[in-house]
This record gives sequence, C-alpha cells and structure tokens, in this order.
Amino acid sequence: MALDGSSSYVAPSNLMEPPSSSLPIFDVERVQLAFNIAADFVAAQVANNVLVLALSTNRILRIDLDSPEDVEDIDLPKKSSEVGVIRRMFLDPSASHLIITTTLGENYYLHAQSPSRQPKPLSRLKGVLIESIAWNPSLPTASTREILLGATDGNVYETYIEPSNYRREEKYTTPVFQAPGASAVTGISVEPVFSKPDHKRVLVATYGKLLHFTGRAGASKHGRESGGSVYSELFQRETPLTHEAQKASGSAPSSLVISPAVSDSHQAEGYTEKEFAWLSSEGIYHGQLASETPFKDAHMLARSVFPASESPRGGRKLIQDPISAMTLTQWHILALVGGKVVAVNRLSQEVVYNQTVLEPGQSALGLLTDLTKNTYWLFTTQAIFEVVAGDEDRDVWKIFLKEQKFDEALQYARGPAQRDAVMTASGDFLADKGNFFEAAKVWGKSSKGFEEVCLTMIDHKEHDALRNYLLSQLATYKKASAMQRIMVASWLVELFMSKLNSLDDNIATKAELTEGTSTGEIKDQLGSVRAEFQEFVNSHKADLDRKTVYDIISSHGREEELLFFATATSDYNYVLSYWIQREKWLEALKVLQRQSDSDVFYKYSSVLMTHKPTDLVDILMRQTDLDPERLIPALLNYNKSASVASLSQNQAVRYLNFIIVNHPNPSAAVHNTLISIHASSPSTSEAGLLTYLQSQPSSPPPYDADFALRLCIQNQRVQSCIHIYSTMGQYLQAVELALEHNDIELAAIVADRPEGNDKLRKKLWLLVAEKKIRQPGTGIKDAIEFLRRCELLRIEDLIPFFPDFVVIDDFKDEICTALEDYSRHIDALRQEMDNSAQTARQIRGEIAGLDTRYAIVEPGEKCWICSLPVLSRQFFVFPCQHAFHSDCLGKEVLDGAGGKKKYIRDLQAQLSNGDISSPRREDIVKELDSLVAEACILCGDHAIKQIDKPFIADSETADEWAL
Repeated sequence: MALDGSSSYVAPSNLMEPPSSSLPIFDVERVQLAFNIAADFVAAQVANNVLVLALSTNRILRIDLDSPEDVEDIDLPKKSSEVGVIRRMFLDPSASHLIITTTLGENYYLHAQSPSRQPKPLSRLKGVLIESIAWNPSLPTASTREILLGATDGNVYETYIEPSNYRREEKYTTPVFQAPGASAVTGISVEPVFSKPDHKRVLVATYGKLLHFTGRAGASKHGRESGGSVYSELFQRETPLTHEAQKASGSAPSSLVISPAVSDSHQAEGYTEKEFAWLSSEGIYHGQLASETPFKDAHMLARSVFPASESPRGGRKLIQDPISAMTLTQWHILALVGGKVVAVNRLSQEVVYNQTVLEPGQSALGLLTDLTKNTYWLFTTQAIFEVVAGDEDRDVWKIFLKEQKFDEALQYARGPAQRDAVMTASGDFLADKGNFFEAAKVWGKSSKGFEEVCLTMIDHKEHDALRNYLLSQLATYKKASAMQRIMVASWLVELFMSKLNSLDDNIATKAELTEGTSTGEIKDQLGSVRAEFQEFVNSHKADLDRKTVYDIISSHGREEELLFFATATSDYNYVLSYWIQREKWLEALKVLQRQSDSDVFYKYSSVLMTHKPTDLVDILMRQTDLDPERLIPALLNYNKSASVASLSQNQAVRYLNFIIVNHPNPSAAVHNTLISIHASSPSTSEAGLLTYLQSQPSSPPPYDADFALRLCIQNQRVQSCIHIYSTMGQYLQAVELALEHNDIELAAIVADRPEGNDKLRKKLWLLVAEKKIRQPGTGIKDAIEFLRRCELLRIEDLIPFFPDFVVIDDFKDEICTALEDYSRHIDALRQEMDNSAQTARQIRGEIAGLDTRYAIVEPGEKCWICSLPVLSRQFFVFPCQHAFHSDCLGKEVLDGAGGKKKYIRDLQAQLSNGDISSPRREDIVKELDSLVAEACILCGDHAIKQIDKPFIADSETADEWAL
C-alpha cells in the first residue's frame, strides 16, 4: 500500500480489452488504496460501488469507487473498551443502510444521508450478536422497511429501522423464528415469488441445516405501526423444507449467498430465477430458486471437486484445502480454497479458474458480491482484491448444448458458427427421436449438408418433413443464388402437388379411415396444405419459373392450383386462355373484370364479344384506359355475326355511344364505325343514325363526312345523306336529293338553311317550287300557299313553272296582289323622281346667283389667322364672312392639305418661274386659288381635320389664355 495521503481505485486493465475466448474468464486484480492505514481490516462490505472497511481501531472508512478521492471517515460513538471491537458489518445492496455489530453485542445503524455521520445505537437490539441480515427485497432507501436479522443464538428477529432525531431508530424489533438446536443463523435471505406477488421466499441457513419457507407475508391484524410483524405468521404457519448436512461442524465456515439477477439480454427460458448457494462443512450446496421445491434439483459441490494442494511438509502427497468463503456470480461459484480463488461453472460443475492469491498464513475476511454492479471482491485483513469477470457467459452455450437444452444454447450462442453448431445438433437430436418434421425446420437453418438431409428424409419417406426442410432452406439462400432458389422452389411445387393428390386419393378411396383418421380430418388437412401452397406461391413468386411450374402442376392435373399460380403471378393471359379454351365464358369474364392491363382486353375482346357481348360491354364501360380504336375489330366482328332485333339491342352500338358521350376526345374512327354499323343495318329506319348525326357539331364534324356520305348513299340512307350534304354546305345537292326522292318538305327545310345568302335561297326555293307545282295531284292554290313560306319568291318567278293552259282564276288574287305591289313601287319611284327634279332646279338657281353674290369687308376687319388688318394685302373672303390673307390662307391650307400638298407646291414653283407665258400664269393662278380658297378653313373639312390640335401651341403659355 502506498502512503501518499490519497486513495484511488484502479480499474483492471483487462476490462479495457475486447473479450476473447483465449483469455481466462476470471482474473484477480489487487485494488491499490493509497491511504495511511495503521490497523488491519476486521470487516468489509461492498454494495452499489461503495466500499465500507472496518479497522481494528473501530474506525470505519466509506469509499465511493466512482470518486475514490472522497474517503469518509466514521467513528463509533463510544470507545472499544466500552462496546467491544467491530466484528461484522452489513451494507444493503443500495448502499443506503449500514448496520454494525460489535463483540460485546452493541449494534449501530448509519444512514448514507445522515447529517451527523455518526452511527446511532440500536437499543432494541442491545446484546444481540447479529450474524446475518436479509434486506427488504424492494430495496428502500429512506428506511430499511421490514428486514430479518439472524443471531448467533439461533433467533431470527424482524425489525424496521427508520432514521429519526427524536425517537429510537428501530420502530420495532420482534423475534419471529428460532433455528433448530439454537444453532447460529449463518445466513438468511428474503426473495419475492414472481408468480405470486404477495408471497415471499425465506432461506435460513445454520451450520448444519438449510431451511426454505414460502408463503404469504403481510402485516398482522394490529398493524405495522403498533409493532406488528410481517414475517411472524409466515414462520408460524409454514412448514419449511429442510436440507441437512450429513457431518455438520460448528467450526467449519458457513454462509448463504444469492446470485445476482441475470441481465435481461441474457435470460434463457427457465433460467430467469436467481440461484442460492450454501457453504457448509460438506461443501457448497447450490440450486435454483424456482418453484416450491428448490432443493429437488439442487446439487452438492463437494470439497473434492476443488483442486488439492501439495502437503507443506514435503513429498507429493496432496491434501484437500478447506473452503473458507464463497460467493455467486451470474454463472459461476467463486470459492476461496486455501489461498486460491477457484471458479466453478455451476451448470457443468467444472473448474474454469484456479489462481493462488493469498500468501501462506494470510487470512481472508470473505468473498463478497456487489449485487447492484455485478462486481466481485476478496477482502483480507490487509488487502482488497477484485475478481474481474470477463465475458463470463462465453461457454454457457456449450454446456446447454451438452445437456441438450438447445433453446438455451441457441440464446447464448455467439456468431454464426456457434449458432450453426447448436442448430445442427438440435436437428440431429430431433431426428433421432423420430420428430423429422421439427428436425427439418432446424436443419433448414443450419449448415448440415443439403444432400444428406434430403436423402435422410426420402429414405424415411418423410415427405412432409422434406417439404418443411426445403422451405426453411429456401429462406437461407441469398437472392443472388437464383439457380438454387429456382430448383428448390420447383421441387417444393412437386412435393405440394404430390401431397395434394395423395390427400384427394385418400378422400376418394377412404384409404386411411382404417387407421382412425376421419374423412373430415383429411379434408381439413387438404385445406391446410392448399393454404400452405398458396402462401408459398405468394411469398416466392420471384423464385418460380412459370413454364416449369405450369408443366409440374399440369402433369398432376391440379386445375385449382394451376389457376391460383397463374393469378398470383399476374399471368392473366394464361388464366383467360385457359377458361376461353374450355368455353367457360363467365369464369373468363370474372378474371377480365379484375384486370387493368389494356392488352388483355384487346386480345380477348373478339371472342368474348361474340359469346358474352352484354357482360363484356359492361366491363369495358368501367375501364378508363382503353383505346376504343383497338376494340373496333371486335365490335365489327360482333356486328357482322350478331343477330339482334334492333340497333337498341346492339352491344357494339351501345359501347360506341358510351365512348362518344363520355370519352374526352374520341377519334374519327370511332364515329365512322358507329355510322358504318347504323348505315349497314338491315333496319329501314334511319332514326338512330339521324339522331346521332344531328347530335354532332357541323363545323367541322368529328367523323369523316365523305366516308359517311358514301356509306349513306350506298345503303340508301336518304335523310342522313341530306343531313351530311347540309353540314358540308352543299345545299343544292341536298335539295336535289330530297326532290329526287319526292321529299318536298325536307327539301324546303334545307332550302331555308343558307342564311344570309338570299340568291342561293331563292335558287333552291325555285327548285322546290318547280317540283311542288309540277307534282301530280297538287292544286295551284296549294302550291302557291306552300311557296308563300319563302318571302323571296314572286308570282312572276312561278308563272314559268305552271302549265301552258292554266285558268287565271286559280291565281288571280296573287296576280292582283303582285300588280298592286308594282303600282305602289311605281308611285314611290315617281315621287323620288319629282324630288330629284326639284333639287336640280334649286341647284341651277343657286349657280346662276353666284355671279351677283358679294361680301362687304369693313375697314377694321382683321385676318382670322394672323389678326392683322385684312385690307393690308391680298385676301380672300368667304360667304360665311370669314376673311383671310391669301398668304396666311395658303400656308394654313398647305399644312393640312394631305395628298394635295405636293401638287400645290408644284403650282407655286411654276408660278415663281418667270419664263411662263401670261395666259399660262393666269391659268395657274386660278387653279391655285381654287385649291386654296376651296372652302373656309374655319367652317369646312379643314376645321374638322384639326379637331385634335391643342388650343395652346408649344410656343404659347397658359397665361396668355387667362381671363
């Protein structure tokens, strides 16, 4: 030990290394405490990573291993001469409660959070030499709750300790049990019974006996607060199970320990309960705390199991060292044998670690377990050792495997190799027991040879087990192993078909009824196998080759399975082809109804349209992604072979009408097909075709008008032809065709259609009039009354169509009416002529008066353009009394002359040229004056053209216009 005044906890170096099978499971590391200690240890405890050491000077050290530099120094309240020397200490698993007992029977209690940091005496326990304590399983921290104390006089006490500043620490102390023979209670424990929450399991150990109590634990009728006991009724009511040592010795070490709980990630079924171990003079008796009889499957680990030592007197004689202390890890028993730490696997009873730790003559205080942190400690009077467990459960799987506990072995196996070894051994074991079905499941997940397993199953005629094995094996193949997956999957299909046929044969022949199997049971088995096959197909579609599977299933004649496979793999072409070849149209339609692939509809529409047109059209009308053009061949083929009474029952017409109404943009081929069916119909009625044509737009029509016209002419659909001519704007041909078929009424309707073209209308109506007048049996009055429907026709237009010998009386009223119209028209023309003559006379009079017309210009009158006196130079005056200087007027007229500007400039240029003759100059002046003084610029067209000219010029300001 170093004496530098500080303390520290050094973690064992091997904990930092990854676990390896080459390293020992356990190792002993000495804990170096750098602390100035002048006395030996007399007692030690460890819990929740806290070390509590008692020195021979009655000094107590509390060391938190998480922060080892903080060492708490605790002294008893009285001197050792008064209370004796500390003989034992007891620390609960949470490190909250510490009980100290001395050689003179003084007992003290210290709470971890106590502010005084001085142990307080337990007056109710004065004189009791405590040998062991069973802490409350719930691990309370504020108080101890109900705990059991084992004393050296054989008594078991129940007490309840709660820190208090104004009353006794223990609320009550009650003796609840006396050990047989008043032997010291060397160990005691209380554990909950998980299957019964209100029950407790109590173990009481003495030097010679181990007692087991199980029962309900609860407060007495007086209640806990009044000093009632929780465990007294359990001890009084229950009879304990007893295990007794054969040669008990009071001088041999004796103790009772309970193992730490197995971690949740390593809990094997059946190994979730804790283990107990009792050290006696015979050895270590250990078992599992499960069920009501834990001693039934317990084992005695005799002293002979532990390695012997050579005699210190020399020679090669071996002696058996006594077991001085022991504790439990999760899977091993740690024992201090002589000066050696020995670890024995409690499952296999084999020694896995044997290491000499103590020097000769060095004594140990004990082996202890920190139940909270799962650490293990060895204390001597002068040193502390930590027994480090490294990868403790590494070989547990081997032990379980050796004991044929395969589920547990698989749970603790690590890596593929270990798991494979377990699975292979498990499969072999099941096969040896004749359970090939379960063996197949296990072998399928192992590396056992594929051929070996298959031959084994075949030799034993275990075809069901073989099928199960192949299913398991198939799940292990990687996706890249495509060939293996396809071969195994195909073999499975063969096995399924053979099994189904075998069951069908048994039902048919009742072959197995003699063995006690009923027909109903075989039918149930048949359904189960069929369901298993269907699940297999759904799960392994990608591993099944279609052609191979079709051949296998077909060779067994399994129609239902064949169709299921085709449906599951979406091979609807095969299913439809299958039903159509057998002329089962309803089944084919059921399959088609569930399809969305357009190609399937195009492929099978012809045959289904022929045999089930109504049902097929119902299905087609629910499909939104079909191209109607690709269904036209099927519709035409149906129309050719169908014998329906009327077009209203024709399913092709029904579908085409549906498409035309609901499709967003049906092609011209769809319209043409509908026209073709209507036109070629044997029915003489054109109502359907005409209704369709009239419902379609005419500019442009969605169908091929030329094609429709040819069909209608070919099939003598007159009314339809006339309608098509009309939509094409060929009204003359339409009227002629109607008149050709003596349909004068229809011709008259068509003749009225060219709106805005009176010339064409009159021409068409003349054709109608000629036909109507010359129609046999038509009277003159009837004809004239009919032709009054057109306002363009006159009696003179119709007279040429009447026969040469016609009595005028038949239409004298019409002639009189016409003559009256002409007379009124002549009178109107005469009035217009008189008005024109009067206007001409007025104009001539005004022209004659121009020679004598004059205007008076006042002396102060100004030019309306420049505002200078108009008499200052040459000017023009107009009848409106507006006067302008000739140059001002010329400039203004020239600016707004438009197209005459160039001509005026040319005249001005000629006038400025002095070479022209006088007569020519006069002519130019007159022409120029006529252009400039054509009209007043303020009253004529020139002023109107200047309407967009602003009042304020760019050179002027608004102030000049101010009032």
